[in-house]
Amino acid sequence: MAKINLQETLPFNSPFELGIRMVYLLSALFPKGTDLQKLLLLDYAVIYSRDFGGPESLHTPVPDRNAEIYTRRTVVQSGLHLMATKNLIDVQLDNDGITYFAGNNARTIVDSVESPYFSELAERCKWVTLKYGSVDMIELTKVFHDFGCRLEAEINEEAKRI
Repeated sequence: MAKINLQETLPFNSPFELGIRMVYLLSALFPKGTDLQKLLLLDYAVIYSRDFGGPESLHTPVPDRNAEIYTRRTVVQSGLHLMATKNLIDVQLDNDGITYFAGNNARTIVDSVESPYFSELAERCKWVTLKYGSVDMIELTKVFHDFGCRLEAEINEEAKRI
């Protein structure tokens, strides 16, 4: 009997799901591109936008969600690779490293999918790129560090009440 790779078959946090979110995010950034680390941070801000003073979060804010930033790296890389094979994402290699851009087919996907979730995803991607798209990585990392410290403080306060 064949073994099932759960990472490839799970509908949530799969390379396909995260790859599609990267297509939406890079489309919102277009014509600019960005590296993997910034994509990870921006994606987190997209799905938990309320935590950053934005619109209602796209996903349910779960406890200890700040760890998600660090656990998704490999899956996002797989998703980026998958989307690049379909010309949804372009990859540029140069002296600065690897930069990802919206591919030739990205806009077609973003403009043609109609559902409440994807409309909200597009809205959050626009919001996050306006707020953080031009912010350099040093400042963006500080924002996320401060956010992580706030979350930790909130969790500690809640634990004291129990």
